[in-house]
Amino acid sequence: MESDSFDAAGRWPAALDRRLSVAPMQDWTDRHDRYFLRLCSRHTLLYTEMIPAQALWHGKRDEFLSHSACERPVAAQFGGSDPEQLRLCARLAQAWGYDEVNLNVGCPSDRVQSGRFGACLMAEPSLVADLVAAMREACQLPITVKTRIGIDDRDSDADLLGFVGAVRDAGCEAVIVHARKAWLKGLNPKQNREIPPLDYDRVRRVKAQFPDLEVIINGGVRDLDQAAELVEDFDGVMLGRAAYHDPYLLAQADQRIFGDDGQRAPDRHEILEAYMPYMAEQLDHGVRLSHMTRHIMGLFQGLPGARRWRRYLSEHAHAPDAGIEVVREAARNVQAVTASASA
Repeated sequence: MESDSFDAAGRWPAALDRRLSVAPMQDWTDRHDRYFLRLCSRHTLLYTEMIPAQALWHGKRDEFLSHSACERPVAAQFGGSDPEQLRLCARLAQAWGYDEVNLNVGCPSDRVQSGRFGACLMAEPSLVADLVAAMREACQLPITVKTRIGIDDRDSDADLLGFVGAVRDAGCEAVIVHARKAWLKGLNPKQNREIPPLDYDRVRRVKAQFPDLEVIINGGVRDLDQAAELVEDFDGVMLGRAAYHDPYLLAQADQRIFGDDGQRAPDRHEILEAYMPYMAEQLDHGVRLSHMTRHIMGLFQGLPGARRWRRYLSEHAHAPDAGIEVVREAARNVQAVTASASA
């Protein structure tokens, strides 16, 4: 539901702390996943999946913008190349209670290119600057851009620094740089996440050139140890699939990355218990259990019983009448294996 303010008191959110964030991942970081990840970490910044600007332009607002206030801080990422459409997106993001507006200039998929948005926009820095300016005028939220270090043969330092300078001058507050170039032809999105080599030094040069701009590093970050090292050089680190496949690593982030020693990290079973009421509520609204359990498959990653946990959920959560008891039984399987291993 739309609202004119961010909380019950009508306060604007405090400045975002971007030291750690979870990347927007299509078909993964939906509202159910974001709610779950927020139970793992109080401070990590979360992102929506990429929302097509054209979808909001045509009125599909509940479908793409609905979320829980408990997800905050949460940013809305949009994909598009029409200034008026993105102006509307920014205005709606503010009305629906998001904390940041992000423009996708990094996705290399053919479908995204055919709509003239995503990574192909790196070839048009002046257009991207116009898009940033349009969003900047439409709302009071921070405007950020997620991009690559280059595309195809346009991947020199001059190309990258020129692009970043253009969006910075247009009102972009932070750039999130996936430290790989994107090949728009010849590689699919999965290959574009793995084949082009990582080049963190290119992103370090962006930070050196624009010391007053927040520069967030993305790409190839495996765990909090690596994130803690990288945050020494950058304003923040964005985790991707590592946080999805092993979400419990975020439980240590509040202390290790944000320095919040005021509350101990929850254990895995506490996180699961906290997720139960949300799942029950969503079941009452007609959401299938499997739409939520698919996001918690990695909760026990690396522990005895993790395989039994995943197998039980995979075999039982897809049933049309599957309810919370399926999750409780899967958790009991984990506890039984853990008890046996420690006996």
